[in-house]
Amino acid sequence: MTFAVFFVAFAPLVREYAFPRLVAKALKGDKAYKVMVLEAQNATLFGAPEGEGKAKATIIQTVRPNPDEGSGQTVVWDMNLAMVDSTGNVVTQIPERYAFDAVSQTPKNCCGEHIDNKPVAHTGIQYKWPFFTEKRGYNYYDAQAHTASTINYVRTENFNGLPVYLFEQTVPWTKVPVPSSLPGGLTPETVEAAGMERWYTTVRKFWVEPVTGAPVYAEEQHKEEMRTPNPDDPANPAKLVVFDGNVKMKAEWSNQLIEDAKEQKAQMLLLHDKLPLAFVVIGIVLFLASLALEFLGRRKREREAAGGAGPAAVPADGDGGPGGGDAAAAAPAASASAPVPVGALSAASRAAETTVLPRVPAVSTAAEVAAEAPAPSSNGKTPATAYPERPQTPPPAV
Repeated sequence: MTFAVFFVAFAPLVREYAFPRLVAKALKGDKAYKVMVLEAQNATLFGAPEGEGKAKATIIQTVRPNPDEGSGQTVVWDMNLAMVDSTGNVVTQIPERYAFDAVSQTPKNCCGEHIDNKPVAHTGIQYKWPFFTEKRGYNYYDAQAHTASTINYVRTENFNGLPVYLFEQTVPWTKVPVPSSLPGGLTPETVEAAGMERWYTTVRKFWVEPVTGAPVYAEEQHKEEMRTPNPDDPANPAKLVVFDGNVKMKAEWSNQLIEDAKEQKAQMLLLHDKLPLAFVVIGIVLFLASLALEFLGRRKREREAAGGAGPAAVPADGDGGPGGGDAAAAAPAASASAPVPVGALSAASRAAETTVLPRVPAVSTAAEVAAEAPAPSSNGKTPATAYPERPQTPPPAV
């Protein structure tokens, strides 16, 4: 019974206590380190050698866990978003630190959060969805705009053999901060000196494995422009296209994310669902087994108690009884070797047994012994059965 209670009580502990701590440890470990590579073909990239509408741009997203900064269920990731042109030159990059709850993905706003080395407070999920993602909209944080808006669930798809949820978010044209490095050798100082502002819009899509909350594929229709507040000023152009392209994750990187998601999904379901359910089933089986053993033990004790409760009926000796006549004459031979159970003597036997000669005192005179002694047998000797209870001191010889 004790083991049954233990297994049933242990089941919720696995899900509510062990699960958050184990996933937090995993998100802080080396396996959480990821590199995702996206690519844009026939894009417009300011300063690219191919020219407008012909450039190739590669976007590299790096996620590196920082276990020294997070504690408990708080996970801290140091991320970097870099864009590389066709010659291999890094044209822009934006470092970022993001702190979040391991299970719910809720931003923690701690541990030195920043974007491009400027303090920020994340107000929505970013890159990773919560475990057991639901079919609904989530508040998603845009690192370019430094604000969050809804990313909507669109539909469920089968992506290379893996069921995934498609989410989509549209960020309208928004004035955004100028990063530290820009394509074409632009800097925040030159942009400010030119009296220009950075504007940005995007339509992003993520295909998310719902159990792990991990994206396995992404696309983004991304546009950036430098605009002058005074488009009528001939000294400044009305706008300068910095980037315009359809960015897609490369297949080999997506395939690796799919394999990782499949492995993590199996581990998650084992820890969150299968183990707790198994513990409950084991507890119920042990409980039922203990009840069955208790019932069988009680029945056995009752049978034993009923078997030794009273003596078996024995027919009375003498004529007219079931054991009378010739059968009674043969009975001594059959019963001589078998012990007679207690209480099985007949009434006549018990009556004879009560006719016991008086006990001879331990110290007696010869006359007293002679008076009390039984008559000798035909051979002149006292029968051995004459004194059922022997005195402590043998009587003196007569």
